[in-house]
Amino acid sequence: MIPKGLPAKTISAVVVLSLFFIYATFNADPVDEGHSSWKQYGGGPDQSKYFDASQITKENVSQLKVAWVYPTRDSSFNFFSPIVVDTIMYVMAKNSSLVAVNAVTGTEIWIHANLQGLTRRGINYWESKDRKDRRLLFTLNNSLQAIDALTGKSVMTFGSNGYVDMRKGLDRDPTSIRRMQSMMPGVVFEDLIIMGSAPGEGYFSPPGYVRAYNVVSGKLVWTFHTIPHPGEFGYETWPKDAYKYVGGVNVWSEISIDAKRGIAYLPIGSPTYDFYGADRLGSNLFGNSLVALNVRTGKRIWHFQTVHHDLWDYDLASAPQLITVNRNGRQIDAVAVATKHGLMFVFDRVTGKPVFPVVEKPFPASKMPGEKAWATQPIPTVVPDFTRHKVTKDMINPYYSDEEKQKWYKRIDSAKSGLYVPPSDKYETIMLPGALGGVNFGNTASNPTKGMVYILTQEYPSVYKLERVKRPQELMSADEVDKAKKVFTSICKSCHGDDMKGRGIAPNIVNAGQRIGFDDFKTLLAVGRGQMPGFAHIDEASVNSIYRYLGGNPAMRFAFGGRRNQPPLMPDGPVVASGGAPVEPDAKLAPPMSDYPQNVAHPVNRYNTDYGTAWPNMLGPTWAWVMAYDLNTGTVKWKQPLGEDAVASAKGEKTTGAVNGSQRKGIVVTSTGLLFCTGKGGKLTAYDADNGKLLWETNLSHESNAQPIMYELNGKQYLVVNATNNFTRDSFDHAKYEGALPRGYVVYALPDKK
Repeated sequence: MIPKGLPAKTISAVVVLSLFFIYATFNADPVDEGHSSWKQYGGGPDQSKYFDASQITKENVSQLKVAWVYPTRDSSFNFFSPIVVDTIMYVMAKNSSLVAVNAVTGTEIWIHANLQGLTRRGINYWESKDRKDRRLLFTLNNSLQAIDALTGKSVMTFGSNGYVDMRKGLDRDPTSIRRMQSMMPGVVFEDLIIMGSAPGEGYFSPPGYVRAYNVVSGKLVWTFHTIPHPGEFGYETWPKDAYKYVGGVNVWSEISIDAKRGIAYLPIGSPTYDFYGADRLGSNLFGNSLVALNVRTGKRIWHFQTVHHDLWDYDLASAPQLITVNRNGRQIDAVAVATKHGLMFVFDRVTGKPVFPVVEKPFPASKMPGEKAWATQPIPTVVPDFTRHKVTKDMINPYYSDEEKQKWYKRIDSAKSGLYVPPSDKYETIMLPGALGGVNFGNTASNPTKGMVYILTQEYPSVYKLERVKRPQELMSADEVDKAKKVFTSICKSCHGDDMKGRGIAPNIVNAGQRIGFDDFKTLLAVGRGQMPGFAHIDEASVNSIYRYLGGNPAMRFAFGGRRNQPPLMPDGPVVASGGAPVEPDAKLAPPMSDYPQNVAHPVNRYNTDYGTAWPNMLGPTWAWVMAYDLNTGTVKWKQPLGEDAVASAKGEKTTGAVNGSQRKGIVVTSTGLLFCTGKGGKLTAYDADNGKLLWETNLSHESNAQPIMYELNGKQYLVVNATNNFTRDSFDHAKYEGALPRGYVVYALPDKK
């Protein structure tokens, strides 16, 4: 249905362009099952970012020119990676609209407007065997939705009235979950879409179970409990009630699939809380684990835990790479995973056996109350690390002033640094890499048949110091506490007792404010319930005070589906729909879980810290690298600095890389031996994949924080870069230069032969 109020010329354009769909349907290239298309985020389900085509080579790559640009026509940051199916490219533009454009010319075909909350980094494509049903699948906030790939309209038969509520099935009241959407789009295999999540990283965040849904019906097919339930494998690696309150252990990055074998490889993140684990003693499977699942059933085949009882936020954050290696005269189908903390693990893809030896090495114990750091951690013995692991004074940033250097010298003298040094509340720990260091999402690619894995990495430390988490009552002023105590004494004490634990039929109300929403609490006080009378005379300020005294937060009010204060604006162009499938708002809200369940043993105190990322980077260059691993031999074949820093470059230093240089950057590997990658500072480069020689380089008019893609149509090969972000203070602002391109998707190709 075309929205009301559209101009006649727009409606006509939609009708005319519908003829294009017929052309695309019957004159498209054959369905490709290899690496010669880009229908999924990483090119294909294996997330290799590998493209098989012959036109762009080492000899002619320097001739690449801008073929066309699709401007996004908004000022929003955009991390979206396009996909291309037949002659259509799908992009996000025009204030969170999904736009289908002609992949040869950039002409708009349709626009589904106002998808606020669309998956930030990409979408999925699926088609039926007869190609009559073609769908784009994505998350919109906390819902999973589908759009017809040819018409741009929501598929209202998907799920319930067009959507699936992904908050359901996570062992929490769905209305208490504020966020679970992953920045990544998931991955499609056969008639399934496999989804990870990003449920948050605080205490009591929801668990990050991995789930598969049917792409046609939206029906849940299987769930893999990343925090095992009683009776499941790995349950004994946690306290017995941990699955009731521990969160995280989620896949927020790229899931890789061996389509031939039907195996999904999950790079799983840390349990929450990341830096203090006294309430989750044990090794904590499947936290920080590479897990191989039967993709059709969700059953575990094998796993390997890269960090036991993580205390450093060392998620597995990059796509596992599926490669074939020649090792000691034997071909092995392998899977390689690079980590945040600078290690490269390589396993037999089928059995999970390490291709190169991994040993358990001892590391320091924790001295935090109730904490028990795991005594050993797995370390590869042949494949070299790709970062350093200890910060010393001689590594301090040379561009700092003398005063700033002295501050850091003193901090280093009083801190502890080194791999797996447990966090403390008594001193700072300087971790290298930190939470944002090493390899992150989008930072791995491979040439699958040659055993080569390419990574983007950075050395970026974090400085941690734990602090005790104050209880809600401790955050109240003396006057508020006094008022709350008076209210409690007058209306609550006689039934619930001095200790709030209840008497007779009166229940325990310790931290009751964390189990009931503020609106429901106000109603309960006003009208009563069961044997409890109503107290309509209590003023609003007193209600607020007693609610906070019972551990609640009156300001925490959210609803599923969202609320719009203003009507959505329609962008120019062929708009065919707006807003996705309407999501039914929650009728009632439960507060987010903010304390341990009743009668569950737990530590007396909780501790937390921030990410500790000092800006600018306390270390001197080189800050970021692009590297090639030959995993036939377990060696680093080459590496080059990644990105360009404006301060260093102004001093004539061109090989420093860039601070935070690999964050949100991406790679494309070609069958002709090229490695394209983006780097901070608006750099787009092409290297010889065999030796790292720089073959071509250009400056983007805007920063790229998305995965580049490649496709081929009518024998012509295209490279697409999303260049829509602002430059930071340590980068050149190329948008100000003469001839700068508009913020948008920039498409490169070789010039046509005359």
